[in-house]
Amino acid sequence: MSTLDEILKEINKANDIVVLTHRTPDGDAIGSSLAVYIALKAAGKNVEIIMPEMPRIFNFLPCVDEIRKEGSKKSYDLAIALDCATIKLLNGWSSYFEDSKEKIVIDHHSSNDMFGDLNYVDLSAPACAQVVYSLLKYYKIDITPEIGTCLMTGIITDTGGFQYSGVSKDTFEIAAELLGKGVNISKIYKKVLATCTKGNFELRKIAISRLEMLEEGKVAFTYLTKEDFESVNAETGDHEGIVNEGKNIEGVEVSIFIYEREDGFRISTRSNDYVNVSDICLMFGGGGHPRAAGATMQGTVEQIKERILKEVKLQLK
Repeated sequence: MSTLDEILKEINKANDIVVLTHRTPDGDAIGSSLAVYIALKAAGKNVEIIMPEMPRIFNFLPCVDEIRKEGSKKSYDLAIALDCATIKLLNGWSSYFEDSKEKIVIDHHSSNDMFGDLNYVDLSAPACAQVVYSLLKYYKIDITPEIGTCLMTGIITDTGGFQYSGVSKDTFEIAAELLGKGVNISKIYKKVLATCTKGNFELRKIAISRLEMLEEGKVAFTYLTKEDFESVNAETGDHEGIVNEGKNIEGVEVSIFIYEREDGFRISTRSNDYVNVSDICLMFGGGGHPRAAGATMQGTVEQIKERILKEVKLQLK
């Protein structure tokens, strides 16, 4: 029996299901989770989707008002974790996963440590939403405009609007199919990539004012503190996209953006051509993709900058 068939068997057996994703969820995490949630609901399952925090820009997605900050119970028949490479990234709600009778992981990160009872990880997919699409097609589940909107949001988010290297012929064929099902791709693109909140705009101004060009212009570095977030009344997700300000500068190979949270500094890295930032972030307990990765670190801005830069320099040409 294939992994996909085993996953379907567990879903069919389960009555109570919980859908989870990583902390500070992005559009791929949210879109993938909602697509699975909607499909399970349509199949008659008693399902809950839990996300303690979510950026306001994704409020246009279907069923977003059904997302819970906490579960109604401590243990479920089945937990499904999406777009999450390790159990620690489930953060404060990992207990819902650990306490469930059966555990499934659906992901696309090379750093995934296979923490489920069943794991379906497709490293060739540029977005977890593309993996979910493949599962739904395999199970012959009808992809409605609502499910399609969630999937397209995930794909557009994690491919940067189809511009990253992981995008394949399959990605465009999926987009074409979803467009044919009535999914408004231009609306999703505008909502996800071409609109920013006032808080995001203000944080970008601060980050750009601090941006440093290092290693003969091959590395861009900037940072934000908790005080910066407070000064502009920032909301959840207002830091999104700031790392690309450095990445988009001519001649830059690696962009490093760090921002302070209660548990330390979150590290967001991007590369353009050859530096594998996933390998670098793995050294600090994080991970991701070769061209986009992150981690959480302790220390001062200068200490963290020095540690990351030391590893980046080893890969620069």
